[in-house]
Amino acid sequence: MPHTADVRIEAWAPDREGCVAEAVAALVDSFVDTAGATADAETEFAVPAGDDEDMLVGVLNEVIFRLETEGALPLATEVRAADDGGLLVHWRSADAEAVELVGAVPKAVSLHELRLGPDEAGWSCAVTLDV
Repeated sequence: MPHTADVRIEAWAPDREGCVAEAVAALVDSFVDTAGATADAETEFAVPAGDDEDMLVGVLNEVIFRLETEGALPLATEVRAADDGGLLVHWRSADAEAVELVGAVPKAVSLHELRLGPDEAGWSCAVTLDV
């Protein structure tokens, strides 16, 4: 990225929900090595209906928030469409102390050049993280 305090992640999957789950994995992989970590907690939360990009930002911001406030880090993410058009997110997570830091910890999700949508192969997204 042109700005040294930014990291760009991209993800793709056959559907929107899978793409959001892959974006969570990309965010986590951008700053920690989860090899050998074991999930010791489960979390579920709902993201209100909105634009696809807004819901993606909501999920990624939740990763950053829970890391900062609880020291929790998702190791596995499942995303389903909610009946109201929002997203239901399920994480299997570990304590952040159980993983090795390999990069700068993201502080926020930037809206600059944010993208989530269908393409010829399914769904893809690109997100800039402020670190």
